[in-house]
Amino acid sequence: MIFFKPAAAALCLLPAALFAQDRTSAILVMDGSGSMWGQIDGTAKITIAQEVIGGLMTTLPDTMDLGLTVYGHRRKGDCSDIETVVMPGAGTRGAIATAVNSIKPKGKTPMADAVVAAANAMRHTENAATVILVSDGIETCVPDVCAVARTLEETGVDFTAHVVGFDVTDPKALAQFQCMADATGGKYLSASNANELGAALTEVAVAKPTPPPEPKPQKTRVFVVIGDQESRPVYDMALRVTDASGGVIATSEHHDFALDLLPGSYTALATRLKDEATTETAFTVTEGKPAEAKLKLPEFQAAATLLAPATAEAGATVEVTWTGPDEMNDYLDTALSSAGSDSYQTYEYTAKGNPVPLRMPTEPGDYLIRYVLSDGLKVLASTSITVTERSFGLNAPDTAPVGATIDVTWSASGYDEDYVTLAEVGSEGGSYLTYEYVTKGNPTPLRLTLEPGTYELRYINGQDASIGLSKPITLTDIVVTLDAPDTVDASEMVSVTHTGPAYDGDYVTLVEPGADAMAYLGYAYTADGNPLQVPAPETPGTYELRYISIWGDARILASKTVVVE
Repeated sequence: MIFFKPAAAALCLLPAALFAQDRTSAILVMDGSGSMWGQIDGTAKITIAQEVIGGLMTTLPDTMDLGLTVYGHRRKGDCSDIETVVMPGAGTRGAIATAVNSIKPKGKTPMADAVVAAANAMRHTENAATVILVSDGIETCVPDVCAVARTLEETGVDFTAHVVGFDVTDPKALAQFQCMADATGGKYLSASNANELGAALTEVAVAKPTPPPEPKPQKTRVFVVIGDQESRPVYDMALRVTDASGGVIATSEHHDFALDLLPGSYTALATRLKDEATTETAFTVTEGKPAEAKLKLPEFQAAATLLAPATAEAGATVEVTWTGPDEMNDYLDTALSSAGSDSYQTYEYTAKGNPVPLRMPTEPGDYLIRYVLSDGLKVLASTSITVTERSFGLNAPDTAPVGATIDVTWSASGYDEDYVTLAEVGSEGGSYLTYEYVTKGNPTPLRLTLEPGTYELRYINGQDASIGLSKPITLTDIVVTLDAPDTVDASEMVSVTHTGPAYDGDYVTLVEPGADAMAYLGYAYTADGNPLQVPAPETPGTYELRYISIWGDARILASKTVVVE
């Protein structure tokens, strides 16, 4: 059996030009066990191996330090019969050839321990180690050759075992050899004669080592914070990630982004566009670990100015001219002087334009108009404004019939959302029975409810539904009569005369007695004239003729019984 450490056998077969590299070390581990006296075509396997190795010694490059370990060559039945005959070094070719030719196979096959001895001779934990094992039989001393190979691979540097089975047919031995090669990243080949042995040694000797696995990209987070406030979003950023050579790997406009980076050294650079403040940090990506690069920027020192009137009426809209950073969601607001930056009365975004139309609070008093930076809700500028009380006037009839439309004359600023309303006495400002916006005109036409009683006419400040001014009004009931035949034929058009107000939407209908006020069968709108033609039902019976007025709810203003035959 032969162990040939790093590509020793192979390298000896390569042209000298290919070895113009750093020196390498190798050990040839020679099997001197008794089984090597077995013959192939009348020649002992030990003799074949001696001739092949002798040839290899004459072709190995001078850049390779080669040694020799032999086992089973001195004593029978001794698993410790392992000897490093020649230590790795330059100019050892002749000594190795002489030592190999002097081997007289005798003992067992402690090939696993021989590998360990050869590796120790090479100090394999510091130098690369490749072993070529040529064996004609199974390990006879160590129960688990694979475990030994794995241990050497795990503790050594680039340890590789190539195995050549020389005239081997035993399935257990073949499995043992294959396992050793697989465990260390080497090759397993089979040879049955001298030529095949030479060819196999040549192939494994020149075999290229298995390249290390490609490094895997790692998830990497790159993000920017303002001071120590990591939860605050940062806008208008330019981020760049470069590798160790300065090459740009990635760019982003987002303050927090993720990318896949190969293990290595990197630098992240962040620039805040509005003031060109920059920060950078170096970071390392390690395989198997997520990485992050955290960049800190100082607080943005923005400036702003405001120009606005010194006074304005409550609820008025004033034009405020401003200068400032105009960041996304920056805004102007009105606030009490004691209010924090997150408390306001009214506001409008700077994106609305310049000047910004800013609504005043509904309550009179002293306020501040402020420019608020959305990033951190920082007040950049403020100016004082006095909000004066609104004045209101209201003029309308003291009484009116139910359901009528009256003209309500008012004096006030007449903002778009203001309205006049009829409401229950003492109800809240937002409560109403009927209403009309003042944009309808002045006077404003207001339709009244259909129920008689005492109510309030109000001018409502639409900004907060507060009552600007109110006055009482009494709604009087109206008397409506219906004149029609007491008996009519089914499906006949019935002539009906009435004394109703004929408000918009009023109508006369025939329904079953006791039906809901909104029920109807045949009907006619009062706008169609007087008298009206109302169709009678197709089914004979007793019905109720009604005058209906609708404004919000329906109300029956008059009724009489009609029999349909």
